[in-house]
Amino acid sequence: MVKKIPERGVIYTKDIQNILGKSPRSAGKYMLKLRKILEKEKEEFVTVDEFCMITGVPQELVKGFL
Repeated sequence: MVKKIPERGVIYTKDIQNILGKSPRSAGKYMLKLRKILEKEKEEFVTVDEFCMITGVPQELVKGFL
């Protein structure tokens, strides 16, 4: 029996580095900017849908990096 790994629904700073080609520090600042725009606390996650909505990057491209 093959276990299916579910697709990840959240974006981490490392993902922002890979997707947008930013340095670790810049990716962290960008994550803070996203959370501020979305009015989220530091502990709350940014979803793939929210990331794509704000950045304009297609979901298919983002999911390829996850």
